[in-house]
Amino acid sequence: MDKLGVLLVSYGAREVAMADTLLRSKNHNVQLYVADKQCNPYNAKHAAKHAVIPSLDVNEICRFAEANKTDLDFVLVGSENPIIKGIRDLIEAKVGIPVICPKKAYAIEESKVAQRLLFEEIAPEANPRFKVFDPAQYKSEAEAKSAVYRWLDELDNQVAVKPDKPALGKGVGVWGDHFTTREQLWEHFLSNFKYGAVILEEKVPGEESSCMGFCDGKHFIPLPDTRDYKRAFDDDRGPNTGGMGSYKDAKDYLPFLTAADREAELALAEKVFKGWRKKIPDDTALRGVPLYLAFMHTGKGIKILEINSRPGDPEIMNLLPVIKDDFADVCLRMIDGNLTSVEMHKSATVLTYKVPPDYGGYSKVHAGKLDRAAVGGPVDLSKAEALSKKYGDKIRIYPGSMELRDGKNYALKSRVIGILGIGKDIEEARTISQEGAKAITGGALWNRTDVAAKDHIAKSIKKMEQLRKA
Repeated sequence: MDKLGVLLVSYGAREVAMADTLLRSKNHNVQLYVADKQCNPYNAKHAAKHAVIPSLDVNEICRFAEANKTDLDFVLVGSENPIIKGIRDLIEAKVGIPVICPKKAYAIEESKVAQRLLFEEIAPEANPRFKVFDPAQYKSEAEAKSAVYRWLDELDNQVAVKPDKPALGKGVGVWGDHFTTREQLWEHFLSNFKYGAVILEEKVPGEESSCMGFCDGKHFIPLPDTRDYKRAFDDDRGPNTGGMGSYKDAKDYLPFLTAADREAELALAEKVFKGWRKKIPDDTALRGVPLYLAFMHTGKGIKILEINSRPGDPEIMNLLPVIKDDFADVCLRMIDGNLTSVEMHKSATVLTYKVPPDYGGYSKVHAGKLDRAAVGGPVDLSKAEALSKKYGDKIRIYPGSMELRDGKNYALKSRVIGILGIGKDIEEARTISQEGAKAITGGALWNRTDVAAKDHIAKSIKKMEQLRKA
């Protein structure tokens, strides 16, 4: 096997899944170099060279790439902030190593306003009604409030409030879910408005799916659908988070969708990609995962909630382990500009995230369930890792916001560890994922217990049936 040097820019569990998939290559002897946000235990164990850069500053990462450039074939980036800051442009210009992520000018998730304007031009039928509120437009808070309330009158309060700039999935507030009065909505609006423009867009009833794809700049290759769980607590209660878990079915689309829904998704994704690409003179600019689309299925068509220019966290973890092609070869084909297909195994996957006690406000809402003696203590992964003897490759343990310190693993502030189950169907995959989550002890970690549960999926199926009849 030929030696393949890869620099991975790592934020958390998403990038650990990338590393794990690369290191399982059968066609290449992958040598992993990691620029890490923290001393992630997986990366520290498996990297040939490991640099901790807490800020993930693009200049520091570039210097690390420069120091190891003779051993590197390409750079792989998963996290949005370095992409937005132009890590690809910088490394390719200064070091001359190809980078797999979109160029700075096409990090579309930097602005939700830019997204809405792009959709309005390319696929207006998929764009919810929206209005942009820019602080520069208003002389006073009272004037802005009056404009917001007039728009609420038009939409009968049924809106989603979204900051223009990325908020890691946590800045969005939805009428009926996060607030039920205009004053509550206004407070949420103001908390974002003080930092910049805010969009109030029509709340679209339906069921959500995530669709992303790999791209060599010229071709967009969609991957199977996934479903994310944004809300912190079971039964979709609590605040939005970065994502508490996710699942995919053995087929390419989700249980509450139809084959026709999937075809409509693919047609819309291709329309957006082709329309956007026409505006871009550089055939390589969209390399990586330029379109990670959040679709809302209404029963009467699809609306686009947002797009991101990076792999989804956690959704990409549902997909990477079931790519039938060698992932290292997929990466090389993206760089070479000849990625025309990606073959997948027909497997279901379920990802459960374990998170620290303060995440999502758990320690306040569920104080009685909190093991206070374990807070701040080390996390024991040994029993979960030992499940590989029982399940083999059907279980994957992906440390995320976790730090190796004095030989022990400690939870940090965000999503600590992802546990992926792989099965012939969703139920088998869910059983493995949940068993792995239960086996992880210490740190007072907790997780949602209903990710991919039968009754949760059944509700989605019923809702879509009702929407199609309406």
